[in-house]
Amino acid sequence: MDLEESITDFLNYCLIDKGLSDNTYLSYKNDLNMYKAFLHQKNISNPEKISSADVIEFIEYLQKKDHDEITTVARKLTTIKNYHAYLEKEKIAPINVTLGIKRPKLKKTIAKTLSMDDINTLLDINLLTPFDYRNKAMLELVYGTGLRVSELVNLTLNNIDFTNCIIRIVGKGNKERIIPLGEYSMYYLNLEKRPLLEKNNLCEKLFLNNHGKGITRQGFFKILKNLLEEKHLNVEASPHTLRHSFATHLLEGGADLKSIQEMLGHSDISTTR
Repeated sequence: MDLEESITDFLNYCLIDKGLSDNTYLSYKNDLNMYKAFLHQKNISNPEKISSADVIEFIEYLQKKDHDEITTVARKLTTIKNYHAYLEKEKIAPINVTLGIKRPKLKKTIAKTLSMDDINTLLDINLLTPFDYRNKAMLELVYGTGLRVSELVNLTLNNIDFTNCIIRIVGKGNKERIIPLGEYSMYYLNLEKRPLLEKNNLCEKLFLNNHGKGITRQGFFKILKNLLEEKHLNVEASPHTLRHSFATHLLEGGADLKSIQEMLGHSDISTTR
């Protein structure tokens, strides 16, 4: 099996057997395509011919050429390690050449949050157009539930249970969790304005863009940036900042860490901590 076939085989294994999300699958694919191109430059087309030195050289190449952040390099190395573990497991290569290669040490940083005053300023949106109503609903929902931006943009009408005031989320690893919806989230999820954005499209996504299609991660990020700038708030804040703010404000309000872990969908409470 040549290099390209082994990568395709591994990606199919990740998608079908491991059930990885589309985003993780695409990330793996991009990382391995870059790895493959690097190996081809070294005239390596057989996975059995890859050495530990080749892997280390690739990591050094990433750091020098692309000036990748250490977190990005660490993620790419994780992809490569998983690929080589698969090669050994399937006997495509005799050994896992990445076993002795350590991941770069990541700096532990405290997640950024917005203050309650900043959150109130951000959520104070003048509701004039259907887009204003949509933006208000999205922001209330993200801050009120701690959703990941990928989870937000993939919501459909069926995810919301208006009767029981809950939202059903399928998060990382296809794990389902149920989150209670607060009064404000429920109120602004009023769908009366949604038909004005449909543009005759039959789109099942809850939040639509100006073409009547599901809003994208980039689209939400742009909306958030524009609002932060308009309201003279920290423009470095991201959708993930809202998620961290949700968790921090819950903790400050007396919620226990286990409940916050369940709402965030963390598999390990140390991540929440």
